[in-house]
Amino acid sequence: MNKQHHTLIVIAGPTASGKTSVAIDVASHFNTEIISADSRQFYKEIPIGTAAPDTKELAKVKHHFVGHLSIFDDYNVSRFEKEVLTLLKQKFHQHSLMVMAGGSGMYIDAVCNGIDELPDPDEKIRIGLNQTLSEKGIEALQQQLKILDPSYYREVDLQNPKRLMRAIEVCLQTGKRYSDLRKNKPVFRNFNIIKIGLTLSRETLYSRINRRTDNMITNGWIDEARAVYQYKHLNSLNTVGYKELFSFISGEWPLETAIEKIKTNTRRYAKRQLTWFKRDKDIHWFQPDNIQNILRYIESKL
Repeated sequence: MNKQHHTLIVIAGPTASGKTSVAIDVASHFNTEIISADSRQFYKEIPIGTAAPDTKELAKVKHHFVGHLSIFDDYNVSRFEKEVLTLLKQKFHQHSLMVMAGGSGMYIDAVCNGIDELPDPDEKIRIGLNQTLSEKGIEALQQQLKILDPSYYREVDLQNPKRLMRAIEVCLQTGKRYSDLRKNKPVFRNFNIIKIGLTLSRETLYSRINRRTDNMITNGWIDEARAVYQYKHLNSLNTVGYKELFSFISGEWPLETAIEKIKTNTRRYAKRQLTWFKRDKDIHWFQPDNIQNILRYIESKL
């Protein structure tokens, strides 16, 4: 099979925009498989709160990188890039196209463009930042990053201390903005890439987020959170939804408050995802229910 005809179809967009459904429709149409680029769906213990594809969806199309890790596993974007490229090399012997779908912009960028060469972590700086987090809370890290790199501050997940600390330490080590260092020339990939973005009106997206949150609660999310509560210190659980439910489980908030905060913080997360994806001029945007137009666009690019 000619490598020039190998194509990765990327389906990106904010949380609750319908990426799973569109990816399944696209993969089914082209008789191929799906790679998840949602870093929260990697963990097998938390499928409800991460809106991972359910049993029926997984049965329709073969998925990769869904529930393949434990919350105890150490994982990062560099490993994801290497593992996905290895998988694509194998799969392109069977399929001329593969689909990658998700909302984790950094993970999608790593596969499409490679990872910028950044300095290795500085242990002294990292210890200091961990101390800041422990003594002053995540807000102190947020403010430090806002001063050092306002551009990255606007697009990063502000509730993820690991990403905040990595950006801050690079700024402190190099004297340059993390966002500037991440704008290096993309590496060459020996396959074509077609990027689809899913967009909805703000009102519709927020309504979908609210409805999905309620459905997750109904489907057992609280029990799922209780099962991992004792491990709440793990980075894999330091994410929207679980932090709010952990505050409910610990007695800090009533359930109604936790649910309202989940909806609010998920809407903020969706806004940051859109900020990230909108800077990529290669993404062609569609409404998620416009599957025929999406398929026509992909076929026109092949």
